[in-house]
Amino acid sequence: MNDPCPRLPLTRREFLRSSASGLGLLAFSGFVPAFLTRAAAAQVPAAERDRSILVLVQLAGGNDGLNTVIPFADDHYYNLRPKLGIPANKVIRLDDLTGLHPAMGKMSELWKDGKLSIVQNVGYPNPNRSHFRSTEIWETAVDSDQTTQTGWIGRYFDAECSGKPSSSEPNAVHIGDEMPQSCQSSVPHNIFGMPANGSVGKAADREIDLLEDVIEASSNSGNAGYLQHTLMDTIVTQRQVNDVLGKYKPLAKYPGSSLGQSLQRVAALIAAGLETRVYFVRQGSYDTHANQSGRHQQLLGDLSAALAAFQFDLERHKLQDQVLTMTFSEFGRRPSENASIGTDHGTAAPLFVMGAGVKNPLVGTRPDLNVKKNQDLTYTTDFRQVYSTVLKNWMQADPSKVIERPFKSMNFV
Repeated sequence: MNDPCPRLPLTRREFLRSSASGLGLLAFSGFVPAFLTRAAAAQVPAAERDRSILVLVQLAGGNDGLNTVIPFADDHYYNLRPKLGIPANKVIRLDDLTGLHPAMGKMSELWKDGKLSIVQNVGYPNPNRSHFRSTEIWETAVDSDQTTQTGWIGRYFDAECSGKPSSSEPNAVHIGDEMPQSCQSSVPHNIFGMPANGSVGKAADREIDLLEDVIEASSNSGNAGYLQHTLMDTIVTQRQVNDVLGKYKPLAKYPGSSLGQSLQRVAALIAAGLETRVYFVRQGSYDTHANQSGRHQQLLGDLSAALAAFQFDLERHKLQDQVLTMTFSEFGRRPSENASIGTDHGTAAPLFVMGAGVKNPLVGTRPDLNVKKNQDLTYTTDFRQVYSTVLKNWMQADPSKVIERPFKSMNFV
């Protein structure tokens, strides 16, 4: 019995499978996103499924790097932090000079197993201590006296994805309320956002209703036609994501935190074989001006457990060789503690790179702590050198098309 109401598609593959040689698909084009009819007409080959994937974890608020990767053998550290300094006998030692916060036991195991690299003392020239502005600098990857609308991931998509047939599977997925500026681009790309918890389905239902209104208006060209196709693209992705998340069986125990649940969702989408190259998740509340100790310990414990679960889950699904995970924060904190037993906005901090493909456990030079009270650290590694290394050595892209200034590759991947 024929269904008088054609069912909306769940996946791109479903469209293609149900339309031999694309003919049926083209006949259905009144309801089909433009990218599918173009792909069918051009006989586009199947997409690659083994390409490298980058997962970005933003530590929002400005992580205190000195109480994360701890220079416990440096007396200056304890002189600057008489109350906040982590006692040497509690530090998880990585070598004779450096260790991790005691809440980061699971990340220390990754480090010992050669799956975690620490890039020390990362920052940029002429640092800005505003959360908004410094985040913008890190996400756009330009000098601190310049501004631009596009982010470094968006420019990567502009350079590597422009001119290719679009897909219902997004180039990037971000988990959170707002699209990160990192993904802003000069030309449109398929960027999909979703919450860390809860169903994506309610939004899809609302958009289906709106799409039906547009279809009923019988407008298949001009602005209404564009809106129709854009909504259809979104609906296809949302239904696909819902289907993936509903069926996923994680093979690791994730924390119940927003970060843990975000990374579980990322693992589900990667395991489903989406063509997505970049995922973006956030962990907030690192702005520790007062009573830092307990909150920072909780944040680092959550970060450690969530990253370890994510890596273990990927390994159990045999996907560890395909994924590189990198953290970043808009700035570090000042070396000296303040009167509220917290730390104020600073400059440089370490970042973490996790994956089966990392090469060196400790990269760059330790910060020089021979500074006066309230004096900032001087960075020794420009964050754009880290980005350039990831673009060239992991994403197999030309960094000069993304980062304006040339940087020598580092040896962490």
